[in-house]
Amino acid sequence: MQIKVLRSKTNTHQSYTLPAGEIPLLNALMYIKETQDATLTFSAGCRASVCGTCAVRVNGREELACAYKVKPGDVIEPLQYHPILRDLKVDKDKAKETLQKGVTWLQSFQEASLTHEDEKRTEKQTDCILCDSCYSACPVFAVNPDFLGPFALTRAYRYSEDKRESNAKSIIDGVQSNGVWDCTLCGECTAVCPKGIDPKMDITMLRSASIKFGHSDPSFATQSFGTPDFGGGGFGFDPNAGF
Repeated sequence: MQIKVLRSKTNTHQSYTLPAGEIPLLNALMYIKETQDATLTFSAGCRASVCGTCAVRVNGREELACAYKVKPGDVIEPLQYHPILRDLKVDKDKAKETLQKGVTWLQSFQEASLTHEDEKRTEKQTDCILCDSCYSACPVFAVNPDFLGPFALTRAYRYSEDKRESNAKSIIDGVQSNGVWDCTLCGECTAVCPKGIDPKMDITMLRSASIKFGHSDPSFATQSFGTPDFGGGGFGFDPNAGF
């Protein structure tokens, strides 16, 4: 079978032939590098869906190369919104900076006893492996490169809900600009997360917390809902025209 890989040097898709059979994409890329093209460049780490290093786009959807099973005709490309170092290898430093901008850590620690329910509340969010799949899938970055992004906002939610945080407001305050209100709630981040995390819901919860702490959607105040015009100007209704 054949697959195509986007090569950075020519910015074109190059075809490669693989043996028949179901194999992980990462194995296929290694096979190509060892037997056909030593210049092919990609990233790999744990090979067990734990480190998130090997995330790429397959047919326009974010996948972990170590977990995705190759299919005939697959088109492999690097993650979006990341500087491309070479071929499928991207620079993730800028994406990781969103964690610092979103102050996604405990701001003011206090002693607190955690129950099993407390642990479960943010257990899933803690599973994030920072693979950047949600970052790549998020359409907001196409128009706002300063957006904090899904995994930073999920991390902010995780710590704002931690009972050991005595100043959750500081975390909520930190995700207002280019944060919770910029998200379109499209759910693309949730769809591609390899760990089953739901950033869309986390962002929705952060919006609720934002309102609790006195914030509101800044675009809401500028929206115009119009005014009724029964004279025919607004709805095209002329009360003197008869029926």
